[in-house]
Amino acid sequence: MPITVPAYGKEAAGRLASMADVTADDGALRRFLHGLPGVDEVGLQARAATLGTRSIKTTAKAYAIDLALSMIDLTTLEGADTPGKVRALCAKGVHPDPTDRTAPKVAAICVYPDMVATAKEALGDSGIQVASVATAFPAGRAALPVKLADTRDAVAAGADEIDMVIDRGAFLSGRYMDVFEEIKAVKEACVRPDGTAAHLKVIFETGELQTYDNVRRVSWLAMLAGADFIKTSTGKVAVNATPPVTLLMLEAVRDFHAATGVQVGVKPAGGIRTTKDAIKYLVMVNETLGEPWLTADWFRFGASSLLNDLLMQRQKLSSGRYSGPDYVTVD
Repeated sequence: MPITVPAYGKEAAGRLASMADVTADDGALRRFLHGLPGVDEVGLQARAATLGTRSIKTTAKAYAIDLALSMIDLTTLEGADTPGKVRALCAKGVHPDPTDRTAPKVAAICVYPDMVATAKEALGDSGIQVASVATAFPAGRAALPVKLADTRDAVAAGADEIDMVIDRGAFLSGRYMDVFEEIKAVKEACVRPDGTAAHLKVIFETGELQTYDNVRRVSWLAMLAGADFIKTSTGKVAVNATPPVTLLMLEAVRDFHAATGVQVGVKPAGGIRTTKDAIKYLVMVNETLGEPWLTADWFRFGASSLLNDLLMQRQKLSSGRYSGPDYVTVD
């Protein structure tokens, strides 16, 4: 189903327009980003650790497992990907547990642009989104026309969502306006001739950004440029999603919403493998942003390996015993 470009209410549109001055030129954007409050590193890590100790009861755990299942972007991003592998992944996304059709389907199947059409056909009218990485994923080292062509090809093939990577070199060297303009250009490339558009997820590769202050700055920069989602990582580097970094991004989304009225989603990706980890992230979302963000429309897990553990824990809750290793497929 086509996704329509968000139409903000008058109040939100007005408040967002009132921030246009901060992106008027490179100097204004720099002053704004460096004027954001500095991050209390110790406090951030302590808060993330505290939220990670919350325990939930069995009924709440069952709900959390199903919610996490519905938020997964099931992904294959390998050079050896084949149409058959993508179709098999789509089938798993529609029915994660073939023995229990009550198991929720995943939120999206994420593939390279050349596999979008295959995934789109395989998913049919399932309601699962097709996401595509673009902009020279994962390094992002390409000229802007190449990145835009990559995006347009994926959208033309039927992608519902685009996961772009920022130019970390430009950001780290202080060329904030270059990053801002690139996100804006990719956002425009997501629009189809009929006015609908693929949602844009902007990947920061937080493991390469060096400081928490940089994570806060890039979060605001991406949201000001029109990101529909902000995403931690590609999953292709040594350090991916972490609780403190995700908490910091959730706080940035909270503050951006308070300032503009515009709701932005968050996607931690890479390194989230267990049900216990997923529940910690859901608690973090609930405590920081509240129930409106506890849906696949506004929060996702970029963690394909998480799916199998969720299924095994789900089966444990329903049967009282753990399944053997052959209960789930190895993707």
